[in-house]
Amino acid sequence: MKLTFIGTRGEVKGASERHRMHSSLLASFRGFRLMIDCGYDWLGRIGEVDPRAIIITHAHPDHSWGIDGAPCPVYATAETWQLLVKHPVVRRRRVAVRQPFELGGFSIEAFPVEHSIRAPAVGYRVTAGRVSIFYAPDLVYIHDRAAALSGARVYIGDGATAARSMVRRRGDRLFGHTPMRTQLTWCQKEGVPRAIFTHCGSQIVLGEEAAAGAQLAGFAAERGVAAEIAHDGLTVILR
Repeated sequence: MKLTFIGTRGEVKGASERHRMHSSLLASFRGFRLMIDCGYDWLGRIGEVDPRAIIITHAHPDHSWGIDGAPCPVYATAETWQLLVKHPVVRRRRVAVRQPFELGGFSIEAFPVEHSIRAPAVGYRVTAGRVSIFYAPDLVYIHDRAAALSGARVYIGDGATAARSMVRRRGDRLFGHTPMRTQLTWCQKEGVPRAIFTHCGSQIVLGEEAAAGAQLAGFAAERGVAAEIAHDGLTVILR
């Protein structure tokens, strides 16, 4: 499986040379190109990526508003499609959580994650051959985390902040972003050897990437997990 980070910027006012496009991942396997998330930066530009299919984690604009007129099938949960009803997509496909499905040699399973009250989100466990990854660029926590991360080679998570919690509460609901430090602890507990962080927040995008990277390296060393911050164009090959 080949992974190309074609976008790594979160919903940040401003961009940088390393973090230009909203977070999106292109996974390739045996010639099949799978795009995960398609924010409004990609509107009218999907042809540059040439995916065979697109899967969407949730309906926030920086993850889904680029799908208008998509030339390929687009997959999302029923809750996400309800929020994207006005977006012109001809080939809409519905994803059911915890029900694996096949796409061009990939096996894909959606796991609910807590992130937004208004836009329910999922993370995707994506398997090609013997390699599995888990992709969840926006989250507070993963429901059924052990199953989601079991045997995963790489965890790709929320890079909004290195150490500062951006988790908020409204009534009995949590929303926002869990720091990378906590996500590394999840990887340690579930035996995931490597973490890559995308959907980068303002600290990284607006000029303090080196400092955030140093913090991340320290957290990773303490937990015995290899970790890095993704940038646009980063390519990872997993065998």
